[in-house]
Amino acid sequence: MRAGAVGPGDGAVVRRVLGGDVEAFRILVERYRAAFGRYAVGFVGDADAAADAMQEAFIRAYDALATCRDPDRFGAWFFRILQNQCRTARGRTRETEDLDAVQLASTERADGETERAELAALLDAALATLTAEQREAFVMKHVEGRSYEEMAGLLGVGAEALKMRVHRARDALKEQLGGRL
Repeated sequence: MRAGAVGPGDGAVVRRVLGGDVEAFRILVERYRAAFGRYAVGFVGDADAAADAMQEAFIRAYDALATCRDPDRFGAWFFRILQNQCRTARGRTRETEDLDAVQLASTERADGETERAELAALLDAALATLTAEQREAFVMKHVEGRSYEEMAGLLGVGAEALKMRVHRARDALKEQLGGRL
């Protein structure tokens, strides 16, 4: 169960669902939707595509719930499913990014809004140049504000390796963005 979560632990909820109480799955959805939703948006780069990835990940988790080996660690198991969905969604989103950038540039906006949109497009483009592992670690650390220990538990990677990924991501972003930030 995630820190701060109220109610029965993940294992108890999973056992209820597997025992026939399908409505109990809603507890897990509510427990993980917000935090993992931020991860999905940060990783995919598009709120609608991220929402679709989240929904598909929850459906897949529900369908495969009997294969969850450690129900008390449902969050980590679900996170791996979500990662795969986000990678798939990110691939589809990147195909349309160039077209979106052209459309955004051609749309007339107020000066401040245009600058913010251009900066967001630059940041998205820079994030897209990172490896999937670097982008994932960077988003988890700097968008979601997760600790390295929490990231290590979710990703199954050592904290030192994650620190290196975040460091390399920061360096790459600085190089990509130069003085534009």
